[in-house]
Amino acid sequence: MNPTYDFTGQVALVTGAASGMGLATARAFAHVGAAVVLADLDRPAAEAAAKSLTDDGRQALGVGCDVADEDQARAMVERTVQTFGRLDMAFNNAGIQVPPTDAAEERAEDFDRVNAVNLRGIWTCQKHELRQMRTQGSGAIVNCSSLGGLVGLPERAAYHASKHGVIGLTRSAAVEYAARGIRINAVCPGTIDTPMVAGMLEDQAEAMAEIMKQQPIGRLGTAEEIADAVLWLCSPAAAFVIGVALPVDGGFTAY
Repeated sequence: MNPTYDFTGQVALVTGAASGMGLATARAFAHVGAAVVLADLDRPAAEAAAKSLTDDGRQALGVGCDVADEDQARAMVERTVQTFGRLDMAFNNAGIQVPPTDAAEERAEDFDRVNAVNLRGIWTCQKHELRQMRTQGSGAIVNCSSLGGLVGLPERAAYHASKHGVIGLTRSAAVEYAARGIRINAVCPGTIDTPMVAGMLEDQAEAMAEIMKQQPIGRLGTAEEIADAVLWLCSPAAAFVIGVALPVDGGFTAY
């Protein structure tokens, strides 16, 4: 039986919310009563996703945001508060991949871009979410790392560096803000059935086949399974959970 939550009267912000894990999590928040801001680099897609929720009677707002740009991240949080009055929960999910590359051949521009979005993007969002939450004296933030934040794999040095960095950022901020009523954790998805992974399966079939061999559960995860983990981490059921990097990976990191 799935747990049930009631987030009525609370406000959630989700980045990378136009598809995949972000969209599934935004829908999950909305369906248990939260007002939700769906942010994405693709503003029309975010707005369309938000409209599908408002058409269903939910409170939702779609906004455009490049999380690597601190001014845009600040404006995203400000608009959230202007629209709904507060910010209780955030899932900092926006992220990108880069092609697998021999570590001696990785291009500086690929390293800079993946870290700009995956690490700096988490930093910008968390920074401005914390500024609002500390005025309230409450809040819960979940940052999206990856199984790539917990292990190393060949030809993924830059991507894994960004995801390891998310865990360090999360843990340090978590211990700083725990006594102020704000809980910060990370979720570490495994290989999840999302548009990004679908592209990897198509373009990197051989490498992905090797990864799937190490998937004890024998299947891809679903975006909804990540949403379930995020909602739990944001809920009172996880009130004593602070600074964790929670694998949701079908057993991959249990080897």
